[in-house]
Amino acid sequence: MPIESTKARGATRNATPTRFNLKERLVEGDWLDSVEQLDGIVPRRTTVTIEKAKSILTRNSSPDIGFDRSINPYRGCEHGCIYCFARPTHAYHDLSPGVDFESRLFVKPDAAKLLHAALSRPGYEAAPIALGTNTDPYQPIEEHWRVTRSVLELLLETRHPFTITTKSDRVLRDLDIIVPAAKLGLAAVAISVTSLDPTIHRTLEPRAPSARKRLAAIAKLTEAGVPAYVSVAPIIPQITDHEIEAIVAAAAEAGARGGFCLPVRLPHEVAPLFRAWLDEHYPDRAAKVMATIRAMRGGKDNDANFFSRMRGQGPWADLIRTRFELAAKKHGLMRAKFALRSDLFEPPEGDQYRLL
Repeated sequence: MPIESTKARGATRNATPTRFNLKERLVEGDWLDSVEQLDGIVPRRTTVTIEKAKSILTRNSSPDIGFDRSINPYRGCEHGCIYCFARPTHAYHDLSPGVDFESRLFVKPDAAKLLHAALSRPGYEAAPIALGTNTDPYQPIEEHWRVTRSVLELLLETRHPFTITTKSDRVLRDLDIIVPAAKLGLAAVAISVTSLDPTIHRTLEPRAPSARKRLAAIAKLTEAGVPAYVSVAPIIPQITDHEIEAIVAAAAEAGARGGFCLPVRLPHEVAPLFRAWLDEHYPDRAAKVMATIRAMRGGKDNDANFFSRMRGQGPWADLIRTRFELAAKKHGLMRAKFALRSDLFEPPEGDQYRLL
């Protein structure tokens, strides 16, 4: 196939891992096509594949996560954030956690139908459903597929609590659903703000909305009466950590109710992708960045242990956390606690949605 550009993508590499014993693929003649196209670079197009999922609620029993169920309408994410801990999931599809993760996307158009069935099961007990825990529910393809919106419609209809985590101002499109849910004590939104610097943003999160748009989204959510929080995550030492106080101040000015921070995580294939990104964009400090990350992760690129994976360990992690807490206290931001109601839940009636 023709050589494809990786410009305007987060990852600089696109190697397919063999961690799941999948064979490396090389279709006969592919290398000849590549040789013939050496003089022309074809832009990589984003493709979307329909996934026929059998269920939509993902359960977890992790003691360091504040929810036990989540919904992810999409696999892969066009935002292209180089640090995304969800990248390794593309290996399950024999695809690269690199550029494939950003450009070979999967959609679950039957998400609301599957959720309807899950909420209808006898004995189902309501508790907040988290959206945006893996890939962004408001990434660009949501504009066309509207899967997230269909899920929110059902959650409002059944008076089911939910949280949304996103780095897109596209969430404002669904204020007509989120606002009435928030008035009932059913909804809260966390907006991720990683950097206020456009230069850093262009390579770190190349296809995500700017910080300016995200802060404006916090302001509009707050104005509409929706509990809005800022997620200063991930914090990358020597790249974005100098912005902690500025991000907290900007979020508070926008009206954020509270917030939280998380140090960067580099599980599985994310670590080599992140290293390659550093070598490409920050060669002057790449070694220092990785040394600091390893200091926060017990001498490794990643720490998968409960609790420490979210907080990090050692002096660097303590310093980051202390700085955030002091800034939050200064600007009146409370610790993010999504206290939502579950007692209003009404199971769906029949096979079809009720008319509100």
